[in-house]
Amino acid sequence: MPRTFIRVSVVLSLVVLAWLPLGADKPLFTQAFSTGEFKARRAKVMDAIGNGVAILAGATEPAAYTKFQQGKQFFYLSGVEVPRAILLIDGRTKTSTLFLPARNSASDRSEGPLLAPGDEAARLTGIEQVADRDTFDGVVKAVAAEGRSIYFPFRSESLGAAAPDRISNHERAVAADPWDGRASKDAVFREKLRVAAPRSEILNLDPFVDRMRMIKSAEEIKIMRETTRLSSLAILESMKSAKPGMYEYEIEAIADYIFKRHNAQGIGYYALVATGTNAFWPHYHAAQSRLEDGDMVLMDYAPDVSYYTTDVTRMFPANGTFSPRQREMYGIYLKLYQALMSSIRPGPAAESLANAHKKMIAIMETFPFTDPKIKEAAERFVAGYARPRNSFGHWLGMEAHDVAGANFDGVYLSGMMLTIEPALTIPDERIYIRLEDAILITATGYENLSGSLPMEMADIEKVMKEPGLSDLWKIGK
Repeated sequence: MPRTFIRVSVVLSLVVLAWLPLGADKPLFTQAFSTGEFKARRAKVMDAIGNGVAILAGATEPAAYTKFQQGKQFFYLSGVEVPRAILLIDGRTKTSTLFLPARNSASDRSEGPLLAPGDEAARLTGIEQVADRDTFDGVVKAVAAEGRSIYFPFRSESLGAAAPDRISNHERAVAADPWDGRASKDAVFREKLRVAAPRSEILNLDPFVDRMRMIKSAEEIKIMRETTRLSSLAILESMKSAKPGMYEYEIEAIADYIFKRHNAQGIGYYALVATGTNAFWPHYHAAQSRLEDGDMVLMDYAPDVSYYTTDVTRMFPANGTFSPRQREMYGIYLKLYQALMSSIRPGPAAESLANAHKKMIAIMETFPFTDPKIKEAAERFVAGYARPRNSFGHWLGMEAHDVAGANFDGVYLSGMMLTIEPALTIPDERIYIRLEDAILITATGYENLSGSLPMEMADIEKVMKEPGLSDLWKIGK
């Protein structure tokens, strides 16, 4: 190559580099919440544990080339996204200490800097002390010498699942497998605490934090609105794009694009895109079937936005038009579903459910059934609400099936978030109808955060006449 060409190329490259704007350094601490939010959460833990200390171990770096994901309880109380971080909350001194690995210059050069021990980390996080992780051992020994109680999360978040129901299933499967039986990182850490502090009682921190997570703060509600907005937008775009001949994975890909385009950090759970009889399996997620003319398509999918997710579901006809039978079955289901939703109030859930049951009985008396199978399915649906229940659906928050469980006393309070997701089925034909919305309990009733997403048949059919991303990208089969 001639020297003149090389010289000109270098000069041009320098000119271009000088012109390009320099991007801002990546934030070292979350921008989604204020430091005051995390400090208030830690203060509640301090009040709950009395003279004890709470210790939480953050997630470790992934072994593969995948993004780091912090444990939910750890993020909830610190906002810190650094692998192998440890948080100590002292109930006696009312202070917290964050233990971080020392700065790794090789990693910093490769991936960019992370929070490191020192005053800057204390300023950014609002945590009183940020120390080198190597000093944690000495602090634990000091706690042990006094025999103070240590609170630690017993629910493992390191077995590839974080939702309480998934964790329980995973742990049982691991324990039952004679060729597995491995302990989780959290269980190992807890055992090491027992050895290091033999005079200290190791107690479960989860019930305290779970109760806190049941009531959403204003900052949490803001994030929940955003993750629900993105879920709704993704499902809406999927409705517009769906056509007979497309595959379930193509519908999923459209939603993935929406999530990524709007800066979601990942997915809240695997996509449930089920066409035809695939929808009869409530958690079907293979996404390999083709949409056929006459199919109903179920879509249940949500992103992870700053460690929070939602849970929204819609069903729509693959060809854009409900058939007469689909219209009858979806029509009665929608009326019953709306009766449930309109009954949600703060206060005893059982009372609201009893009121919903009365509304559903009245609907059944006037609905113009023509198909005996649909009528029988609707009767079974309504009968299910004649039995005592204490909740409309599962909780929402940092997980699609969020924590609460035994902490819920049957009384809804303002700031709680839940779903309603009843199903209407004709088992012998493997027909399944289900909607799902993200509900915020308010002081006077409820707010449907996913209410902008069409559920009326006329609105769905109208939306499906609009061009979708598959039309613009020409990705339809």
